[in-house]
Amino acid sequence: MSSKRIMDIEVLRAIAVLGVLFHHLQGSLFTDPVPLLEKAHGVAQTWWGVDLFFAISGFVIARSLIPQLQDCRSPREYWQQTRNFWLRRAFRLLPSAWLWLALMLLACMFLNRSGAFGTLSANLQATLAGVLQYANFRFADSFFHYEYGSSFVYWSLALEEQFYLLFPLLIVLCRKHLVWALLALVAVQLFTLRTPLLMVVRTDALALGVLLAIWSVQPGYRRWEPKFLRHGWAGLAVFISAALLLSFMATDRFTFAPYRIGSIAVLSALLVWIASYNRDYLLPTGRLQRLMAWVGSRSYGIYLIHIPAYLLVRELIFRLQGAGLPSPAGHPIVTLVLAFGLIVLLSELNYRLIEMPMRNRGAALVQRLGTSRTAVPSPGATSC
Repeated sequence: MSSKRIMDIEVLRAIAVLGVLFHHLQGSLFTDPVPLLEKAHGVAQTWWGVDLFFAISGFVIARSLIPQLQDCRSPREYWQQTRNFWLRRAFRLLPSAWLWLALMLLACMFLNRSGAFGTLSANLQATLAGVLQYANFRFADSFFHYEYGSSFVYWSLALEEQFYLLFPLLIVLCRKHLVWALLALVAVQLFTLRTPLLMVVRTDALALGVLLAIWSVQPGYRRWEPKFLRHGWAGLAVFISAALLLSFMATDRFTFAPYRIGSIAVLSALLVWIASYNRDYLLPTGRLQRLMAWVGSRSYGIYLIHIPAYLLVRELIFRLQGAGLPSPAGHPIVTLVLAFGLIVLLSELNYRLIEMPMRNRGAALVQRLGTSRTAVPSPGATSC
């Protein structure tokens, strides 16, 4: 399968992360009620951005990993490909994740006069959970019981990383029955009332993304291409309608609440399906698409950075008020501009200085390991 970047997928990543940023404004950036924001949250919730991320991840990972593992001719080659996948994922995700865990912990110790970053004990435990990839289970356990810490968004990263660890094993265990296993995984969750624990291990959107990747190499996939979306602004209209519907389903006004997460997973997968054809159906080529693609390419860093940025702005406002200096307090627009400007700056730095260099190092390491395995011994070399 092609590894070429799909612009509509980048647009979906951008929408997903912007939805999460909007969802966390009240409570993380603004502690006092902002009437307009409260009204907006009352009619539309955007936490579904996480489920859209899951559907994207399932599709993107599976479209490259499944063919690689299916082409393996021996158990040894399978484990080499699995090792390479794990190494690439580790270099791609962990350096940035651990960096911002460390920075939040330092901020909790040295930049926390306002208490915005929470208590040191909670953040120490949250940092450990983030490093050891059980943040989702800690998040479920803490729900309405105790303080999690400032790195609470790491619950979804832990779930994705657990998926990356187990998915290659699922492929080899299920083999020809992989599709049926994934369909069963989706079906069970569609009709299950989600407890806090089930919410943090929800894998229906991930599984739907994988199923879409498997289907995308079948002949019927091209026959089902939604070519009608080429006409005018039909694709953009469908995109906006789907986002509005998702935002409605995420509110308490959605009367089929027991099926909320499953419905959101299906609609998220539908958007990924439209994007998967790489026809710019969701957003036509132009400046807006390029802007959204930039946001999408930095979405991982933005996701990691937005909470510490929000909390840092709160701490700054607190200190300015304490010193009797002019502050953005009482001016939500100024506060938003300050927070978003900080997010843009830090995410760009993170992308250029951490994400891309470490991703390249991971790719180089995998290449070296592959070269060393296939190297032909020189004449006269003796075996150990």
